[in-house]
Order: sequence, then C-alpha cells, then structure tokens
Amino acid sequence: MSIEAFLMQEKEQMAMNTEPPGTVASAKQGQHITVGRENSADIELYYEDHGSGRPVVLIHGYPLSGASWEKQMPALLHAGYRVITYDRRGFGKSSQPTDGYNYDTFAEDLQKLIVQLKLHDYILVGFSMGGGEIARYLGKYGSKGVSKAVIISGVPPFLVKTSDNPEGVEASVFEQIEKAVAADRYAFFSDLFKNFYNTDLLLGKRVSEEVVRASWSLAAGASATASLACVRTWIEDFRQDVARIDVPTLIIQGDDDRIVPLAASGRRTAKLIKGARLLVIKGGPHGITWTHADEVNAGLLDFIQS
Repeated sequence: MSIEAFLMQEKEQMAMNTEPPGTVASAKQGQHITVGRENSADIELYYEDHGSGRPVVLIHGYPLSGASWEKQMPALLHAGYRVITYDRRGFGKSSQPTDGYNYDTFAEDLQKLIVQLKLHDYILVGFSMGGGEIARYLGKYGSKGVSKAVIISGVPPFLVKTSDNPEGVEASVFEQIEKAVAADRYAFFSDLFKNFYNTDLLLGKRVSEEVVRASWSLAAGASATASLACVRTWIEDFRQDVARIDVPTLIIQGDDDRIVPLAASGRRTAKLIKGARLLVIKGGPHGITWTHADEVNAGLLDFIQS
C-alpha cells in the first residue's frame, strides 16, 4: 500500500469515528464524555472503563488524576469488578476550563458520567477531594443506584475552623496555600508531596523517589487555574451532604495524615453517617492508596464484598 493510500484510509477511518457532542468518544480517540462548553470548546472528561461485574467508580484526589489509582485497579479487577476511573475537570487528560471548580459542578460532572455509562448498583470510592464529590453527589442527587460508598483520606465533613466547627483548621492555613500555589505551584507541589507521603519517615520504605517524581509530574500537568481554584473547594461545608448519606459507608484514613488531619475529617465523618465503618491505617500518611496499598485494598475489598 502506498503512503498516499494509507493516509487516505486513516482519514476515512477518523471520519467514521466522529461522534456528536454529548456522546462517548470512540476508543480510538480515547474515552471522553462532554459535560459542558466554554465558549467555542467542549469541556470533556477523560475516563477509563475496564473489566466487568459490579461497577466501582474511583474518584481521584488533588492534584492527581485517575492514574493515581494504580494500586487499587488491579486488585478490583482481579476480584471481578468493573472499574471506572476519570480525571476531574482541569486535571489529567480532561479539559482545562477556567470555571466550574466547585463541588456542585464536580458532582454534576460525576452525575453526567454515571448517566452516560448507564450505571446501576455501583460503588463510589473517593480519595481526598474525591471524598467531597461523594458527599456532594449523594447530598444533591440521592443514593438511587448507589450500593456503597468509600471515602479515603477525604476532605468531608468541614475542614475550616469556625465557631460551630472548632475541630477544623484555621482559615489562614488555606489562605497561605492559595498564595503559595499562585506564586509558584511547581514549588508548592514539591513541598506538598513531602507531607502527602510523609517522605521524612517513609521514603525508601513505603514510597520511592520515583513515585514522588511521578506524582509531581501528574500535578504539573494539571491546569494552573484548577490547581489554584481547587484549594478554595477544600473548605466547602459538607455536613448537610454527609447527613444525607444513607448507603453503607466505609471511611479509611491514616493516623499520620498531615494533609487532612484524621481528627478533623475521617473520625467526624464516620460519626455523622449512620452505621459507617472507620478503618484507621496505623502510621498511614495522606497518600495511603500507595504507601499502604495492601491494607487499603484489603479493607476496601472486605467492605464491598460483604
């Protein structure tokens, strides 16, 4: 076949694969779903959909992407689950719009993915910021179709300290983070991952230099707008959302989490959800999905299989 004929064949194939807005793109183009528009461009979420069986939707944390579930996906697939990961708007391979960085929009994006994939009897698993998506999704859309929920190192119920939330963190801490991200987000990410993985204690033991660098690279590829705007979302109040959660829920968190303190988040969330289980990982940092993957996976599988 000549080069000209080959190129013509490729062009014809691409034309055949063109999808209208609002539909799932073909595998050849990568898997995306359109969730909105910004001016002349579609806002698309990148997602991956593997395996068969009961669906498990994995929602990543800041400032990573769906690729950060590397240690959980094989365990879930091996156990016979259909595993769906996606990149939040502004992160990974998803579009990088300049607006929509709030939990109402994040929950709406998740809802559109669930509807598009026609999911039912599915399990929601969220890490860090992803815990906020779960809380807001269930608070806003209810639990129809959802069988269970798992929040790992999550931001709910309410992180900022106020008169009616004395267990929270001083608001000035988040203001300092915003300034650091705005000034030099790349330097901020370097500092962030030291405490994300507690590298002073765990480097060379439970996490390698290469993993830290890979996490930094994922973060560096995120939108500058999203990197800054998402900091403000960490202090959204999820207490009313959490109170509406009525499906079996597991909370997993390390007792040495320096990013989202256990006392201000996981312990309180577990108390606010009727019948929720709390699994505390001894010596676990924020990024327990990597550093303590065996413990996390065991707890996760035990819960969703029960």
